[in-house]
Amino acid sequence: MNRPFGDSANKPAALFLVAEPPYPMTGGGAIRSASLLEYLAANFLVHAIFFRQPDSPHPAAAIPQGRLHRVDVIDLPFHSKRPLARALRNASRLVRNRPPLVDRFSGFEAQIERFLAGRRYEAAFIEHFWCAPYLAQLRPAADRVFLDLHNIESVWHRSMASSSSGLSAWGYGRFAGAALDLERHWLPMFDGILATSASDARLVRAIAENSSVALYPNALPLVVPPPRSERWEIAFSGNLEYAPNLQAVEFFRRQVWPILRSRWPELRWKILSKNPGAIRHWAARDPRIDLTGFVDDAVAVLARSQVAVVPVLAGSGTRIKILEAWAARTPVVSTSLGAEGLVCRDREHLLLADDAQTFATSVSELLALPDDRARIGAAGRRLYEERYTWQAAWKTLDSILTGNGVD
Repeated sequence: MNRPFGDSANKPAALFLVAEPPYPMTGGGAIRSASLLEYLAANFLVHAIFFRQPDSPHPAAAIPQGRLHRVDVIDLPFHSKRPLARALRNASRLVRNRPPLVDRFSGFEAQIERFLAGRRYEAAFIEHFWCAPYLAQLRPAADRVFLDLHNIESVWHRSMASSSSGLSAWGYGRFAGAALDLERHWLPMFDGILATSASDARLVRAIAENSSVALYPNALPLVVPPPRSERWEIAFSGNLEYAPNLQAVEFFRRQVWPILRSRWPELRWKILSKNPGAIRHWAARDPRIDLTGFVDDAVAVLARSQVAVVPVLAGSGTRIKILEAWAARTPVVSTSLGAEGLVCRDREHLLLADDAQTFATSVSELLALPDDRARIGAAGRRLYEERYTWQAAWKTLDSILTGNGVD
């Protein structure tokens, strides 16, 4: 497929329903959505329906020119982020047995129906399971409707439950059950499901055996390898409003960083995050922890670090942060869960470590052995170029839109 952006006369129409804006590409979810949008814009006249958080800019403002044919926006109501307000909201959701993000994005059926009135689409794509129930509004207007699963919600909540304790673990477990019921209901109704990995595809089939699933991997735009200018630092990259990332850096701070800090007196830990507020209080007490805030080019910043750490203990999907490190030729130490779903081999493309002592030892090994750093970093770069660029991922979309890519 891949028609030029300017060739609009012969393009069919596609609908793109997006919970979070794809641009600017400030996190893994945005990067995945941007990948799909770029493909659709090259092949369709795209009608995008965006959800907008209060006080946020127009979702289309940062999108490159020429990608969208029509834009509609649904404004979400204000939700306080204060702990008490969040606790009360989630208590209500627990009573109603309603997963949080499904609840957050629900209730806009009438608006969507108005946006779609009198329109027809060759294909429609819904981003995130949170918006899956809007299939009921999209189905009458589209020849085929696809769901892009960034995560499997029931697996995500179950993973958080297993790595939490007390009331939090109980709450995550209850939300996992609620999400599973919704997945069993909605997933078989789509013409195709996009899963981030082969393991996620198997889980989707186990949840809803009649689902049609295709592997659409998380990927990055193809970038020129940035210059390697290693500093005496290790790096973590991730949005710290995302619970698994916050849990990961807390685990690393308590159990891994003290070992490394003692063993390597000059070593610094750089944390790249657009929402570092949750950890600012303890990071400020350690002069060897650097909070960068949001950076425009995470790949270039990671190229200055000797090791990228991915101490993820919970979650679902695959980790863009590993792909960014591979693109930078920076060697990665990750938990097995952090690398789950990526087609890679331990000690060839990265090092895997699932407890604090092993994690610290693996990072130390790479710090001590520059040849191994270079070898593993180069292998990661080759794998990224072969499998995890947008261009490589788009082959899946070519297949499913010609009817050959879902099973």
